[in-house]
Amino acid sequence: MYLVSILFASLAITPLVLKMFFPYIWKDAFYLANLVRTLLKFVLRRRRKPLFLVLDRFLEQSVAHADRPFIVFENKTYSYLDTDRRSNKIANALQRHSKLRPGDTVALFMGNEPAFIFTWLALAKLGCPVALLNYNIRSRSLLHCFNCCSAKLLIAAEELQEAVEEVLPSLREQGVCVYLMTKQCDTLGVEGFSDQVEEASDTPLPQALRSDITFKSPALYIYTSGTTGLPKAAVLNQNRLLAALAVLDSTGVIPGDVIYLNLPLYHTAGFLIGFIGSIETGSTIILRRKFSASQFWDECRKYNVTVVQYIGEVLRYLCNTPKEASNHNVRLAIGNGVRAEIWREFLNRFGNIYVREFYASTEGNVGLINYTGKIGAIGRVNYLHRLFPYALIKYDTERDEPIRDSTGLCVEAPKGETGLLVSKITDIAPFVGYANSQQTEKKRLRDVFQKGDLYFNSGDLLKIDQDNFIYFQDRVGDTFRWKGENVATTEVADILTLIDFVQEANVYGVQVPGNEGRIGMAAVTVKVGEQFDGNKTFSHVASYLPAYARPRFIRIQNVVEVTGTFKQMKVRLVEEGFDPASITDPLYILQERKQSYTPMTGQIYSSIVAGIIKL
Repeated sequence: MYLVSILFASLAITPLVLKMFFPYIWKDAFYLANLVRTLLKFVLRRRRKPLFLVLDRFLEQSVAHADRPFIVFENKTYSYLDTDRRSNKIANALQRHSKLRPGDTVALFMGNEPAFIFTWLALAKLGCPVALLNYNIRSRSLLHCFNCCSAKLLIAAEELQEAVEEVLPSLREQGVCVYLMTKQCDTLGVEGFSDQVEEASDTPLPQALRSDITFKSPALYIYTSGTTGLPKAAVLNQNRLLAALAVLDSTGVIPGDVIYLNLPLYHTAGFLIGFIGSIETGSTIILRRKFSASQFWDECRKYNVTVVQYIGEVLRYLCNTPKEASNHNVRLAIGNGVRAEIWREFLNRFGNIYVREFYASTEGNVGLINYTGKIGAIGRVNYLHRLFPYALIKYDTERDEPIRDSTGLCVEAPKGETGLLVSKITDIAPFVGYANSQQTEKKRLRDVFQKGDLYFNSGDLLKIDQDNFIYFQDRVGDTFRWKGENVATTEVADILTLIDFVQEANVYGVQVPGNEGRIGMAAVTVKVGEQFDGNKTFSHVASYLPAYARPRFIRIQNVVEVTGTFKQMKVRLVEEGFDPASITDPLYILQERKQSYTPMTGQIYSSIVAGIIKL
């Protein structure tokens, strides 16, 4: 009896002892168990015949929960069955009035509204991959995005008619059909499509339309580098889309949850996590046209929201709103890019909300998630590392390349040291890449730890601490992040050099006190005999670039400095920032109200640092 008592006592204290010496062992175990459940569900779906796609999961939900609200938008509610029928009408109208065939790519140019979701589902029913165009882009960028996915048809929202007409001559030359979601359109080459949809049948479409689709077939084109300048079209195949179903489910979202979706649907986070993730869980989406800090909590209370999405900027904006009672039902916030200090302030301001910070990229083959709630971390090293191998390698930021040893192999960064995240490309962790094969090859890294191996180059610098928590540090190369969007500096520089008086442009991101990420700044040289024109520069960047990508500061230099290998030098420029007191070169700031770049003064600088002037 004495031995039995000792045995039971030992069993009772074992969990406590384990937690004392291995404080995260139970959270690691629960996460891995949940992951196994998710992987098993994915594998079983992959084996189903006929092919089981995301659309099939939606059709299951529309039968099982026909009357459950799926989309709530501006006081209108659409059930799962309503959504199914409306998408049928669009699909039948396209089948009747267009020459669209299964496999043809369609470009969707639309903001956050139910028609976006209805139209995507309709195209999925027709077996057509969809290119999600950023509704902020215009002119050259819009035409580039359309062309690089070889789309046969453009479907646009009524309010984007003017943007469509800017590129219409080029589209007509290519024989592209353009549908506008309006009843009538007098513009030659653009057809009003709303009447055709209303007249169409809502009968289901035959599954045979999708009979040629495989898991490797393209499902989506999502544009990376913040869809700035000349973006890259990342290809998401049907397999990747099926895997995306698990994102919300694996974070604890359940069918009764109400999800507040105010991130753009053309963005990976809004589309894959908010929309596709909700299909899996059978949740209700509160869809909003765009983020509003002032209305965020009012709407969360109004619609009884339980789950919110964020990018780092969103939480900071919320923390900057006037203090109020935090009476809401939000229990979970899912997103990425939040700084530790903002994370803490968010919890202090708005209560016990479980923050699920994750790391992933549109095209990448590696994903991390902070399932422990450790403030500031994006993930944790665990046994998953063996199934999906990744590593941090030493990186030379001056040469902009990995550091290699005498044998030509990369060097793994030790714990506590910043390194470049790379992830091994395997059958279960493939890297599909971009529509452009050359861009795809640039993201492949060979001979990493042994000759002949192949890894995905994330372009991100991370750090692993002694407790195996992973932290985001910075982006390498030519990209920085502002307003939740990635801005490719070389592409912005290409836009600036189109101005007739600009000789060269070196674009980089600078830190602004109180703001996340880096804001755009450009060091430019002016052609001999020319002068900098602030009005013309503003007009040019406003025509070619969305607001978040327009350089906020411009520095006029006599010559753009380069390295010995003729790469533009940015490090010193980034360190010097935009303080006119420490920079002798002429400085200019973008002034939206004046629609010009005007001289930067010490008073303006002080107001920015003090938070009086918001950027």
